[in-house]
Amino acid sequence: MIKGKKAKWIRKSHRYLGIFLGLQFLMWTISGLYFSWTNINDIHGEQFHKKGIVAESFSGLISPSDLKPSTTIQSIELRDIDKQPFYWVNQKLLYNARTGEVKNGVSKEEAVSIAAKNIVSNLKVKEIQLITEVGKHHEYRERLLPAYVISYQEPNNLKVYISVNDGKLQTIRHRDWRWFDFLWMTHTMDYEGRDNMNNIVLRVFSLLGLITVLSGFLLWYISSPTIRKIWKKIKK
Repeated sequence: MIKGKKAKWIRKSHRYLGIFLGLQFLMWTISGLYFSWTNINDIHGEQFHKKGIVAESFSGLISPSDLKPSTTIQSIELRDIDKQPFYWVNQKLLYNARTGEVKNGVSKEEAVSIAAKNIVSNLKVKEIQLITEVGKHHEYRERLLPAYVISYQEPNNLKVYISVNDGKLQTIRHRDWRWFDFLWMTHTMDYEGRDNMNNIVLRVFSLLGLITVLSGFLLWYISSPTIRKIWKKIKK
């Protein structure tokens, strides 16, 4: 059995580790509860997406091989921008699918039309902004820029992001997603970019957490009357 100074040192180490790690343990627990009690589809904003969208039908489209200037096509998508057909080629350029002309991004009005086609009706636009850069903690991080941010007058502070270059709805952000994002940051402990699960801080705290739990088991072992009785019987 461990006695005297060693037992005292284990108790003190366990106590101070608990104090040091307590807040992070609390955040792990709170964030875990939030993740398990929320519907991830709601977090992604599925409740704001319009249901049963029928794709627009187009005729009179030119062949992609006739686009000017001619280019080697590696990828191509047909986009509906304000009820007009466009080719999105090589993840880089928009071409009018009837005339072949290059389109230099979408306008604010077109962005509002794209958003209106994809999200639920009866939402009033409050503000439209153009963003060209975002920080590591921005809710639109790691997505195509520049983009229009369309804000709506509704309780969830809903914002829809439309890429200027390809005219596509990139993502929807709202109050519950922002709470999720904040708690995700506290869960992963990536306070720089939020999404790195392999950061040093998380590794250190996880290791210290393991040591704290193991020291707790050790304290139970050396303090248990039952264990002491077993040791006395063994010594006899």
